[in-house]
Amino acid sequence: MKRQLILEDGTVFIGEAFGGEVEKIGEVVFNTGMTGYQEILSDPSYCGQIVTLTYPLIGNYGINRDDFESINPAIAGFVVKETADFPSNWRNRLSLDDYLKMKNIPGISGIDTRKLTRIIRKTGALKGALCNLNKRVDEVVTQLKATVLPTNQVKQVSTKTAYSSPGRGPRVVLVDYGMKHGILRELTNRGCDVVVVPYNVTAEEVMHYHPDGVMLSNGPGDPKSVRKTLEMIRIIQQEVPLFGICLGHQLFALANGADTDKLKFGHRGSNHPVKDLRTGKVSITSQNHGYTVEMNSIENTDLTVTHTALNDDTIEGLRHKHYPAFTVQYHPEASPGPEDANYLFDEFLRNIEVATTKGEEKCLNAGI
Repeated sequence: MKRQLILEDGTVFIGEAFGGEVEKIGEVVFNTGMTGYQEILSDPSYCGQIVTLTYPLIGNYGINRDDFESINPAIAGFVVKETADFPSNWRNRLSLDDYLKMKNIPGISGIDTRKLTRIIRKTGALKGALCNLNKRVDEVVTQLKATVLPTNQVKQVSTKTAYSSPGRGPRVVLVDYGMKHGILRELTNRGCDVVVVPYNVTAEEVMHYHPDGVMLSNGPGDPKSVRKTLEMIRIIQQEVPLFGICLGHQLFALANGADTDKLKFGHRGSNHPVKDLRTGKVSITSQNHGYTVEMNSIENTDLTVTHTALNDDTIEGLRHKHYPAFTVQYHPEASPGPEDANYLFDEFLRNIEVATTKGEEKCLNAGI
């Protein structure tokens, strides 16, 4: 069966349909990763987006039970050059096509993904529609131009209620803006007692859990669409060590007086070089974001830039000048991607250890 991808600029790609049979509209973006399609499919940060993979053959090792980043994928559609009909891997449980059918996510294959990527790089991310061939292009283009994409993505993918992942180590409250399971895995691997809470949690509610530290997770969409969380961040950063990733990084910046802006086509892939300005070390990082913290907005804040992207000099890391709070724009938990930046979780735990020791000394000095 044939399917078409129509962009809001009138460009049409006709290819083979696979996956779900529904029609979807979303922002069309691209990811340059050579592997990790299962993690990309299940990453909540892609909520509402139609994702193009630039690597030509996708699905060759199938879908397994272990590599999901969320239980229910929020991606709108999947665009590939070629799908593997007969995946081969010892962990394989489903083909890519079977999985997308099960989750009712439409896909299109057999199109020129290089051409599509070049269009996005030239014009920026575009709205697009995956639809049947009987749809008239002019009508779909008119519909796309009139469509206002939703801004409540974080609300869609965040947990509705708090839950725990028990451990014997320090208690970390993880604010779920669209959390990848890789973040939770890195914390639990280090023995942390993790409490995952909804995106709209208040500072008072966070402190009721008596955290030793707080993490701000990744998530989809424009950080300015969840401004109500900024007051919580401003209060919490003064109380306990804080670590933010991706959307959490952008929200931390906004909470401290900086500004964010949308990138032309975003950073999405597993091979983005980032320089640590403190050490000069370069890490190869996994990234997935469409917004960035503006460099010129940092000057009159209490924030210091700690990391920058070598490809375009955008901000990739921030640290507070007075509180044990830091954030990164990239994904130190990888999944998919290199684990060069995994040490940041250990740095977060060291901050917690220092803060805990200071708290204990303060109590002793006060005779408590």
